[in-house]
Amino acid sequence: MSELQAKKEKAEEIIRTYADMIYRLALQNLKNPDDASDIFQEVCISLLTKNAPLYDDVHIKYWLIRVTINKCRDLRKSAWNTRTEPLKPDFSVQAKEDLSALELVFSLPINYRNVVYLYYFEKYTVTEIAQILGKSKNTISSQLQRARKKLRTILEDGDNL
Repeated sequence: MSELQAKKEKAEEIIRTYADMIYRLALQNLKNPDDASDIFQEVCISLLTKNAPLYDDVHIKYWLIRVTINKCRDLRKSAWNTRTEPLKPDFSVQAKEDLSALELVFSLPINYRNVVYLYYFEKYTVTEIAQILGKSKNTISSQLQRARKKLRTILEDGDNL
């Protein structure tokens, strides 16, 4: 088997393993299933074309999370995205009774959303999240605490952010 074929097979294995995580992370960042699918495809292409740590099982998940978040940020900042209106309604404006736990997380500001998602849904520690996002542990702890407070307010009072 050639080196290129081995790389391709390893990349396919990684995609099968982390596909759900990549898509969920993109969806919680963008709030749009179509955009999340596009980001998923871009991350898969990056996995094949960039210098990804394919054979480093410890760092590949961090790499995928970082690339996914960066691609979501790039899409949100793109001229196309800032000058168009979405066709689908934003589900953060639905009635409180209709919101699941993940949808409540969607209602948080983006910096809190990523921290809450990585902490509660992907089970990362504050230290690991700080490494992934390139921020200090204190910043991540503060964002997590503020996010919990906002979520508590939403759940107790029914207030919107």
